[in-house]
Amino acid sequence: MQYSGFLLAARTEVAKILESEDLIMNHCSPGSKNSHTSILLSKAIDGFLTFKIAEGLSKRTIDSYEHILRHWLDQIGDRKVAQIKTSDLISFLAWMRTDYKPRRWNGNTEPLSAKSLRNVYVSLRAFFSWLEREFGLENPAKTIPPPKYPQHVIQTFSKEDIEKLIKSCLYSREAQPNNRRSFVMRRPTANRDQALIMFLLDTGLRASELCSLLVGDVDLKTGQVSVRHGVSGGAKGGKGRVTYLGKTSKKALWRYLANREEVDDPETQLFLNNASRAFNRNSLRIMIRRLGDRAGIPHVHPHKFRHTFAITYLRSGGDVFTLQLLLGHSSLDMVRHYAQVAQSDVATAHRKASPVDNWRL
Repeated sequence: MQYSGFLLAARTEVAKILESEDLIMNHCSPGSKNSHTSILLSKAIDGFLTFKIAEGLSKRTIDSYEHILRHWLDQIGDRKVAQIKTSDLISFLAWMRTDYKPRRWNGNTEPLSAKSLRNVYVSLRAFFSWLEREFGLENPAKTIPPPKYPQHVIQTFSKEDIEKLIKSCLYSREAQPNNRRSFVMRRPTANRDQALIMFLLDTGLRASELCSLLVGDVDLKTGQVSVRHGVSGGAKGGKGRVTYLGKTSKKALWRYLANREEVDDPETQLFLNNASRAFNRNSLRIMIRRLGDRAGIPHVHPHKFRHTFAITYLRSGGDVFTLQLLLGHSSLDMVRHYAQVAQSDVATAHRKASPVDNWRL
């Protein structure tokens, strides 16, 4: 295995973490079989997280790994990793499925979803695969099959939904004072909210990617939008890419930026919240949900715009390979799922593209 400078530095840091437990690290290549039976679980988790940070994984992914592994550590106790067996992992996964009561910010204590359980499995599998690769330890997760979970039905917006959302950005709710006629006022964030909705719909960006965009990342002349590489770009896996805005979206974004003084600085955030600060994933989700409430549309969230972009793109004749590039997916798996949703239009597409009919053979 070839290591970059960052990963070699991470491996050195991991060695320091493990040596703090009076371990002797053998100078051997990754993957070679050697004995590290004294590694404590807590120190191994520290090393794993350090290594994944060096790999350039997003903060969200690192936080998820840490939350799950620390929770598992509390449950199983700080024992030597070489003592952990497959049965220990199976017992933990079973406990998470049946007895675990999650503490959520909204007070909801319903059991974990099938997707969340799979995330627990993925974190444990990644951790032990790293230990196996780096130190030659046996992988107790290797024989455990991944928990099955049903593929969620992809929900998209209709054209009427989007029109209602855009309209809901313009005016406040009707006020009905006692001593005067009812009235509505134009919302001060109308231009921003309309530009943001069109931006999400036209680019298919993830929430984290949109929140990370700077003014300099968008070319209003060409409509090119650059999602930066690395953690700063907000892209999943740190993989940047280029996507585009259409004419209407460019106009909406220009109207929003025209009223901002600091847009001459390419390093300023593209979209700002009501406190003139950058959105984060949570504040963006809340703002989008409130627009949905105003428009009377249920289940409005940022990722639904991404789904709508993908399905509409395929139904409009786009190909799956270009869509993969625009969405930033590392594989075609999710894109194929979008294609299945758009399957109802396959017959129509074939009629338009049939060589025999079009060539009048």
